[in-house]
Amino acid sequence: MSGEAHYLAGLDLAGRRVVVIGGGTVAQRRLPRLVSSGARVELVSPSVTPSVQTLADSGAVVWHRRPYQPGDLEGAWYVLCCTSSAEVNASVSAEAERLRVFCVRADAGSLGSAVTPATGNHDGLLVGVLAGGAHRRSALVRDSVLAALRTGVVRDVAGAPPVGVALVGGGPGDPDLITVRGRRLLAQADVVVADRLAPGSLLEELSPTVEVVDAAKIPYGRSASQDAINALLVSHARAGRFVVRLKGGDPFVYGRGFEEVLACAAAGVPVTVVPGVTSAFAVPAVAGVPVTHRGVAHEVVVVSGHVPPGDPTSLVDWKALATLRGTLVLMMAVERIAQFATVLLDGGRPSSTPVAVIQEGTTRGQRVLRSTLDKVADDMASQGIRPPAVIVIGPVAALGDDLPAVPDDLADA
Repeated sequence: MSGEAHYLAGLDLAGRRVVVIGGGTVAQRRLPRLVSSGARVELVSPSVTPSVQTLADSGAVVWHRRPYQPGDLEGAWYVLCCTSSAEVNASVSAEAERLRVFCVRADAGSLGSAVTPATGNHDGLLVGVLAGGAHRRSALVRDSVLAALRTGVVRDVAGAPPVGVALVGGGPGDPDLITVRGRRLLAQADVVVADRLAPGSLLEELSPTVEVVDAAKIPYGRSASQDAINALLVSHARAGRFVVRLKGGDPFVYGRGFEEVLACAAAGVPVTVVPGVTSAFAVPAVAGVPVTHRGVAHEVVVVSGHVPPGDPTSLVDWKALATLRGTLVLMMAVERIAQFATVLLDGGRPSSTPVAVIQEGTTRGQRVLRSTLDKVADDMASQGIRPPAVIVIGPVAALGDDLPAVPDDLADA
C-alpha cells in the first residue's frame, strides 16, 4: 500500500482500551508512547522482555500472561499485533476486522488496517511521518524534520516565543554535546551572553540579527564582572528580549549559574535552566577514563581548584580527601597541581596513584597525559599542559591505558 493511500489522523486514546498482542522487543518500542497517551493498555503474551516486565510491574500496563485467544479484542479501540508468529498476527488482524477495530501488524504493515508513523516530539509538537511501509525512509525524514525544528532551521511559528532568560549548559566543548533543548532555545535567542568555555562554533549558527555578548570581555575583575553579567541579563530581558546565557559544561557545576538565577529572580525575570553535560565526567569519558568502575571506585568527588589548600576562602577538606580510596576529579587546578598533589601525598595518598590529565577535552585540541601523583606536576609542566584541563586522580585513571585510539573519522562524526 502506498503512503498516499493512508489517511493520517491523531487518535485520542486517553482512558480507552488498547490491546497489544506480543511482549517482545517490538512491543517494547511501542508501549511507552501508548502509555504516555493515557490509554488503558492491556498486553497479551506468554512472556515479555525485562523492560516490558517493568511497565507491567509498575501498573502502567495490564499483562495477561498467556497466548492470544479469540475475544481478547472485545471493547478495544486500537490493536497492535507484535508477535513473531505470522499466523497469530493474521488471526488477531482478522478478529479486529470483524470488530471494526483499527489494527497495526508490525510484521506486515500492508496487511493491517492501520500503520504506525515514525513519530517524535518537539516542545509539545508531535511530528509523524508515513512512507507507505518504508520504515527507514519515514524515520530518516522524521529525524530531519525534528532536527530542523530543534536547530531553528524550521521555525514553529505557532508556539509562543520564549521570554526572560535561559541558562544553557553548552557541554564540555564539542558543539554536538549540547542538549537538544539547549540548541533549540539558542536558536530562538535575541541575545546570547557567552562564556569563554562555551562551544564557540554554536555562535556561528546564529542569525546575524542575534546580539552576541562575550562575557569573558566584561571588565573590572571576577566579582564585579559577575555583577555586570547579572545586570546585563536583567536589562535585556526587561527590554523584551529573550536572553540565552550560554555556559560551558553545566550551569550549576562551578558555573556560577545559581547566582544568575537569584539575580533574575530578584528582578522578577523568569528563568529557565537547561542542564548541560558536565566536563567533570564527560571529558574523562571521551579520554577512556571512567570516573567509577565496579571493583575499582565506589566514590567520585569533584573538587574546585581555583584556590590553594590552606587558603582562608577554601571550603575543601584536603586532609579528608587524601584518605579516600576512590576518584578525585579536579577542575580549574592546572596552575596549582603541585600544591594539590603535595597535600594529597602528605595526607596518605600513595605516590603511585594513577593520574590522567585531559586538556581541551572533546575538542580537536584534546591532549591526554598519564602520570602518577608524585610526578604529575613535573609531567604537566614539561608537556606544557594548560587550562582548560580536567585532572582525574585515582585507580580509574589507569584503566584506559590499553584502549585503542578513537578513529579520526569517528571522532569527527
